[in-house]
Amino acid sequence: MQTFKIYTLGCKVNQYDSQLIREQLRRKGLKELGNGQKANFYIINTCTVTSSADRQSRYLMRVAKRENPLAKVVVTGCYAHSNADDIERIGSADIILNNDDKNRIVEFLFPDGKDNVSAIQEISDFQGRTRAFVKIQDGCNNFCSFCKVPYVRGRSRSRNPVSIINEIKRLSDKGYKEIVLTGICLGDYGRDLEQKIDLTDLIGEIEKIKGVLRIRLSSIEAKDVTDRLIKKMKTSQKLCPHLHIPFQSGDNEILKLMNRKDRRQDYLKLAAKLRKNIKNMAITTDIMIGFPDEDEKRFLNTLDFLKKVLPSRVHIFPFDPRDNTPLVNFKNNIPEQVLKQRFILLKALSDKLGLKFKRRFLNRQLQVLFEEKKNGFWRGYSQNYLLTEAKNNVNLNNKLMKVNINKIKNSILAARLTK
Repeated sequence: MQTFKIYTLGCKVNQYDSQLIREQLRRKGLKELGNGQKANFYIINTCTVTSSADRQSRYLMRVAKRENPLAKVVVTGCYAHSNADDIERIGSADIILNNDDKNRIVEFLFPDGKDNVSAIQEISDFQGRTRAFVKIQDGCNNFCSFCKVPYVRGRSRSRNPVSIINEIKRLSDKGYKEIVLTGICLGDYGRDLEQKIDLTDLIGEIEKIKGVLRIRLSSIEAKDVTDRLIKKMKTSQKLCPHLHIPFQSGDNEILKLMNRKDRRQDYLKLAAKLRKNIKNMAITTDIMIGFPDEDEKRFLNTLDFLKKVLPSRVHIFPFDPRDNTPLVNFKNNIPEQVLKQRFILLKALSDKLGLKFKRRFLNRQLQVLFEEKKNGFWRGYSQNYLLTEAKNNVNLNNKLMKVNINKIKNSILAARLTK
């Protein structure tokens, strides 16, 4: 029996794409292997959001070829889409596929095959996860000045809603209780379809699936959080009160240079509206430091902005000039020591705000979907995306349980199950 391994870098959309590839290869009769085992085929699904992701992609190519020099290595994904020449020069890839051909890997590996498994573009499982990611949209029309994604993922396009619903029904039948809707620009869903449907409409259809107990949105731009979506979050019994909104900065001049559509006041107004309408609402975000022309005053504006928004979690990352973007040739004139100090200050504020949010739930009840056992404790996430653990001798894997929050331990909510 021929065997394969898949290495996946980057976002939830990439993880979904890898699951689709996995199921296609299995239908072809191949067996997936774990770490330390030599496979016949290696699939490396790359990311190119940062230069670090590029390096990791190149590293995994070399790892695969070292592990089995006779294996066939397929490199695909966003880095392969934009930097095929660089990959070819490395010499570790046998096949390089862009994102448009990613879901046809079986055809490239077995060109004489008669069975068309590539025609199947839906998943029925999500290996290694309790929560299933479902891609409903791909591509982006925003063209932020720092971002390479529109150039490697293409224009925004939505999946057929019937295909999405059928896929989620299969995942529900498989036992998945939480569905995470994901896309490159999730809020664009439906705008390119002939059928009159948007993200809120789709959520309404998914709510009707009996086995689905939770629906979560992976990430959404502020401009796409409509009043209809807020109303749905307020009234829904299944849609989680958590949004990851990538603000990127709290300074208007920086937002303008980033070619972002919203401004500081828009973000603040949205955050206030969400908190007013939705109980226990959690907002998580991305913030970039060291963007061109981010002087001390503009950085402090971002700190002040976060103190007003009160996010429960902040993902901090430094500006990283990417090829094919308007800022590819920008030379950052901010000293490295200043960037490090800004990261420390931002991280300290993020931790403080996160702790403040978590303290609101002490001696209160939350609902947790348990996913794994670690150091004797079962861990999972609450509906508003707070990592929670509880000690129990019974297997809690994939169980949605009510818990009482006792304390906060190392930024994790410690809980006991309700009787």
